[in-house]
Amino acid sequence: MFVLGIETATPVASVAVVTIGKVMAERTVNNQRTHSVNLLPMIRDTLADAGINKEQLTGIAVSSGPGSFTGLRIGMSTARTLAQVLRLPLVGVPTLDALSYPLSGLAGLVCPILNARKNEVYTALYHHNGIEQNCLIPARAAGIPQLLELLASYTEQVTFIGDGVAEYGDSLKAQMGKRARLAPNCATFPRGAAVAELGLVLMQEGATSDPLTLLPQYVRESEAEIKWRERCLTGECKRN
Repeated sequence: MFVLGIETATPVASVAVVTIGKVMAERTVNNQRTHSVNLLPMIRDTLADAGINKEQLTGIAVSSGPGSFTGLRIGMSTARTLAQVLRLPLVGVPTLDALSYPLSGLAGLVCPILNARKNEVYTALYHHNGIEQNCLIPARAAGIPQLLELLASYTEQVTFIGDGVAEYGDSLKAQMGKRARLAPNCATFPRGAAVAELGLVLMQEGATSDPLTLLPQYVRESEAEIKWRERCLTGECKRN
């Protein structure tokens, strides 16, 4: 099996090709260019690095959110189009699952935090038993005070991972003391290889999605949706 993994939920784009037990190739860029510019050339070059062509792929996995609304739409639309054109199985992999996954060989609690703006993070909580990860708190958008409340009932150390660590890590350590551990910068963003590996497992289990209906999981409303709802509450949307 050769699975293509596409990760565009954050400002960093990452693409990988994996097979059972092996990462064949991976490319990651954080060059401030939009994912719409980077993604297709990255897919082409990653396939070349892996020494295969697109016809040899057996499946596509794509990060499904939460994360950047625009980034998720670009990655999802690209993955859906490729899956339809190449007639390949497609799976959506939760972004926070992929972010936490590289630490699943450790034992303990892992809490991914991705910057969601508006003083919030996209977060979840996982328990790692040294072999696999299990989700204890599902993905949501939360402020740091709300996150601390969610974690208050757990006595174990918590490893925080994601781009929210740079902004909120010091605050979390100040509040939680030695119970808070911060992952290094190299673990800041979810990887295409993690998306691909998790996608491969899902495909082996038969958990594929219809390319026509798979949608990003945004967790919260977009700014446009919030403004539209506010306008409707005041009656403006009926007048236009």
